[in-house]
Amino acid sequence: MDELQYGLTGATLGVVFLQILRISVPYVLTSVGAVFSERGGVVNLALEGLMLAGAFGAAAGQHVSGSVLGGMAGALLLGLLVALLFAFITVTLKADQIVAGIAVNILVMGATRFGLVLLYGSSINSPRIPGLRAASLFLDPLFLAALVSVAAGYWILYHTPYGLRLRATGEDAATADSAGINVQGMRYSGVLVSGLLGALGGAFLVFQQHTFTDNMTAGRGYIALAAMIIGRWNPLGAALASLFFAAAESLEIWTQGGWIPSQLLQIIPYVVTLLVLAGFMGHSAAPRDAGVPFYKNRRSE
Repeated sequence: MDELQYGLTGATLGVVFLQILRISVPYVLTSVGAVFSERGGVVNLALEGLMLAGAFGAAAGQHVSGSVLGGMAGALLLGLLVALLFAFITVTLKADQIVAGIAVNILVMGATRFGLVLLYGSSINSPRIPGLRAASLFLDPLFLAALVSVAAGYWILYHTPYGLRLRATGEDAATADSAGINVQGMRYSGVLVSGLLGALGGAFLVFQQHTFTDNMTAGRGYIALAAMIIGRWNPLGAALASLFFAAAESLEIWTQGGWIPSQLLQIIPYVVTLLVLAGFMGHSAAPRDAGVPFYKNRRSE
């Protein structure tokens, strides 16, 4: 209680460090997934919806199966389905990617609220979910998955033929197509990777909070998108930016109970996101064809 009352003064560096790592897990997973999507040329504003779908899938999967593995499977399945929908709208139908992302977020928000009522008879939250049991954060499977996603994501993007093709698709889709690369297939794959990793990020929230609540992602998908941009569309950079935003969120938690109004403290992570993003936008370059629909036999403008 004393630590919470006096904020950071009663906290050890070790406790704060562990908290930052814990908070960063969904940001790292989702932002690394976003790198794959945007490196392939698809601007993914649907990250919020992907995380929320994964969170609900984890709760529903565990509710139906009675096991954590069932929850993980449910998260991945729903994340994959939402990613497929987003990819179909943007890659196949060539709809505006920004509008499509926002529409998917709204759709998932409504669908998960309906799912809450259908499964639990409540539009607010689910009953308690046991979640993952790990002796420490460092043994948590989703924490380990976040670490692996950063290292594997960097290696795949910069040291494999697949990564070369994906980056070529995002930089110049027409040239990639003329070189024999399946542009639509690569873009689909990038979005699907984003869906799977974003879903794991949402599942982590459910297993940590032991419940699913309506709109529980609370803008974390947009923060993950900002981390990806600040990280210059690189898995390592995205992970470092995620740690920065996690530190801002940790600061908000540790300063509660003081003279600053709690409502003001709650906006700290979002204000930090806006300020940092505004400072970085002019100093980072997105993949050239990100957000540009690809029409075969027509060069990108």
